[in-house]
Amino acid sequence: MTEIETLKHINFKKMPPKLFSYHKFWAECFGIAPVLPMSREEMTELGWDSCDIILVTGDAYVDHPSFGMALIGRLLEAQGFRVGIISQPDWKSDEAFKILGKPNLFFGVTSGNMDSMVNHYTADRKIRSNDAFTPNGKGKKRPDRALIVYSQRCREAYSDVPIVVGGIEASLRRIAHYDYWSDKVRHSVLLDSKADLLFYGNADRAIVELAHRLARNEDINTITDIRGSAFCANKKALEDFRKEKDYHNEAIQLPSFERVKENQIAYAQASRQVYLEKNPYNARILVQPHNHKDIWINPPPIPLATEELDYVYELPFSRLPHPGYGENIIPAYEMIRFSVTIMRGCFGGCTFCSLAAHEGRIIQSRSKASILNEIEIIKLKTPGFTGIISDLGGPTANMYQHHCRNKETQSRCRKFSCLYPKPCKNLCADHEPLIQLYQASRQLPKIKKVLVASGVRYDLAVSSPEYVKELASFHVGGYLKIAPEHICAGPLAKMLKPSIDSYDQFKLLFDKYSNQADKKQYLIPYFIAAHPGTTDEDMLQLALWLKKNNFRLDQIQTFLPTPMTLAATMYYTGKNPLHKVTKNSEDVFVPKKLKQRQLHKAFLRYHDPKNWPLLRGVLRQMKREDLIGSAKGCLVPARG
Repeated sequence: MTEIETLKHINFKKMPPKLFSYHKFWAECFGIAPVLPMSREEMTELGWDSCDIILVTGDAYVDHPSFGMALIGRLLEAQGFRVGIISQPDWKSDEAFKILGKPNLFFGVTSGNMDSMVNHYTADRKIRSNDAFTPNGKGKKRPDRALIVYSQRCREAYSDVPIVVGGIEASLRRIAHYDYWSDKVRHSVLLDSKADLLFYGNADRAIVELAHRLARNEDINTITDIRGSAFCANKKALEDFRKEKDYHNEAIQLPSFERVKENQIAYAQASRQVYLEKNPYNARILVQPHNHKDIWINPPPIPLATEELDYVYELPFSRLPHPGYGENIIPAYEMIRFSVTIMRGCFGGCTFCSLAAHEGRIIQSRSKASILNEIEIIKLKTPGFTGIISDLGGPTANMYQHHCRNKETQSRCRKFSCLYPKPCKNLCADHEPLIQLYQASRQLPKIKKVLVASGVRYDLAVSSPEYVKELASFHVGGYLKIAPEHICAGPLAKMLKPSIDSYDQFKLLFDKYSNQADKKQYLIPYFIAAHPGTTDEDMLQLALWLKKNNFRLDQIQTFLPTPMTLAATMYYTGKNPLHKVTKNSEDVFVPKKLKQRQLHKAFLRYHDPKNWPLLRGVLRQMKREDLIGSAKGCLVPARG
């Protein structure tokens, strides 16, 4: 079958089968593995002579649903496939990629729960010394651009085995993208990795469909119709597709790699178009020419229904690191081992956040019964449990079961955010199901406390004083994380964040109900330095606000342009992709230079004596000598 014969039959209107509706692969007779094997010895103990699928990951293998590769592995196992794990392999040769032998169906490759470059480097491009996803937090256990390196080694090990890349690194790099660390536009990672397919977003549906189709002896080169996938095709395929299909309604051609590399306006236009095609119910195919090939990006996956999400999170995880790690501590596991994921997705649309590019805006929620059952499993299976659930949350703590009121409206919507500048009138943001979940969870036997550690979207919470009361009375361990990110309208508009007034309203409610519960509790606000659209004056106003409110921040965030985010587009192009982009459209001020980025960080830590000389000099340049001295309204002392 030629490329066009496969492409012309693409039909994304049909609803996908339920995850649990597939006829299981014959290897289900081997049963459930205590943990997915990482060695031939473990395979032998299970009675396997080979793996059907081998997953390669840059993280330590922890058999817990918060670790993406464990979740995908257990999901494939539930479909009847024999799944092996190669965790943090030595990438200097292909030997470590042969440890489990040749997979019968495909290699699934990911850099891990984090983009490898974000994992390795700070916002100032300094090398991080540790890695929370590695035993004992050791750094340098995965390469830079791990997705590319791992894929190349898999190809060297077994040249005829299909390779599928996925996870956050694949999602954020699926088109031509600005790369902060090399300061240039790079190809789609699909080309650089030489993989056969790329899956973006939550790949549960895609990986299950692919496994069953390959098991039926379909050629991976003809599998071009899976939602949430990207693949390479030759130039003729696009020409033939235009003849066969209503091209305008079925596909959008993005500016080519060569054009976006040379033209920042074209880059911003391509970035905007990708976000306009994020709604799975109206998204079209995106095609981006790259040299002599075209990258085809299919519409996003259809979100999982509640019963499907329950099915995924109720798989038989051991909830422990692989026993081969012995007594070694994996910091990321220590953080999440007593936590429960209740939902996926985020409709906030913050421009600096990779969630919008990865998981999408539609909320997928588990049932209350499934969540409560997982808490019971934690009580029974997780060593060291003291009766405290460390988090009941997800990408955002309080979007559980929120949805669009009107399905027809949702099917047409192309908004970047459901919350900016104010919550959409079609948004059903009812907190009552979440309140009931909190109440039911804290009333379970042997549960002393259920905490909320995920960030609370306070502009949503203020619409439900009952939710804030439940939260402040029972679910805060002294401090609650929230993220205003800034106080000035200019930066907030470029972030798609609400005005600081929402924070003030939330703080009044939080303090009120904390006092009623006779608890001393505090909000810990997070702010970003040097975000596109932020001037020195904006940072000065933020510093004065911090001092007025008695905040002395220890941890601060400097803006990091994560690939494919809208804020990264602003950083690279100086244009605003939130609106139509032309040569004469809005320019965005970007604090790029190292000295200015350091100044913006210094404003956030105005109280640190190390920053006083820099701040004094800048305040004089800004003609704000009135803020230097010992008077109450001053920001920094005159000397010392």
